[in-house]
Amino acid sequence: MSQEQLLTGIKAISKMAGEVILAVYNRNESIKVSNKEDNSPLTEADLAAHQIIISELEKLTPGIPVLSEESATISWEERQTWTRYWLVDPLDGTKEFINRNGEFTVNIALIDEHVPVLGVVYIPVTKTLYSGGLGLGAFREENGKEIRIQVKDTKLDEAAKIVASRSHRGEELDRWLEKVGKSFPAVELLSMGSSLKICLVAEGAADIYPRLALTSEWDTAAAQAVLEAAGGTLLDVDFRVYRYNLKEDILNPYFFAIGDKSFNWQSL
Repeated sequence: MSQEQLLTGIKAISKMAGEVILAVYNRNESIKVSNKEDNSPLTEADLAAHQIIISELEKLTPGIPVLSEESATISWEERQTWTRYWLVDPLDGTKEFINRNGEFTVNIALIDEHVPVLGVVYIPVTKTLYSGGLGLGAFREENGKEIRIQVKDTKLDEAAKIVASRSHRGEELDRWLEKVGKSFPAVELLSMGSSLKICLVAEGAADIYPRLALTSEWDTAAAQAVLEAAGGTLLDVDFRVYRYNLKEDILNPYFFAIGDKSFNWQSL
């Protein structure tokens, strides 16, 4: 199956998962929440989306393993033998889902030799779909129309557009923003939930997204695939391109999602 066919397949799967999520989201009742072992929230929608994605990926690509946030008990001994696998967050932004602010997504990525080579990020509430793959380009689908997206050039004589997490803001980020503000005429902050923050950089709505707080690999892989297909990059704090399934734990280091790779963000 070609990369284009795989991308078409996971676009459809993400929309199927989005429908079961919306079925829970649109009920005229409070959303029931339980806590996982790490104390993060879990809802019926997380589990329903997980089940449909797992089932459909097995049909699409029999034999390619799947690591989902809701199947994270797969051992490192097994995972480290994988050279190609699906990395999934069935409902990224569970807190946004519970708060009913619409900023939650379905994330599906294909990892090949540690690289996110395909990815889709689907927003069920607005039915907006970001997608991309290495060699294929990056796209945003909205209202049935798909357009190609790409990162923007960063210029020192223009305001820096920086994405900041809505729910994870600390002193370290504030200090970094203050430093950046000295190099640009102004700093414009954009707040957003879930992996949409990386997609804002991919479509040229922002210059950079600094994430100076912990995330997990399934939180970033799909959006990183879109970002890289759009011409950007995701770097750790040592400015190395981030790659996947290289260690036992699935926590990401702090990172920067960057649009313009030629701009010297490291100097800031």
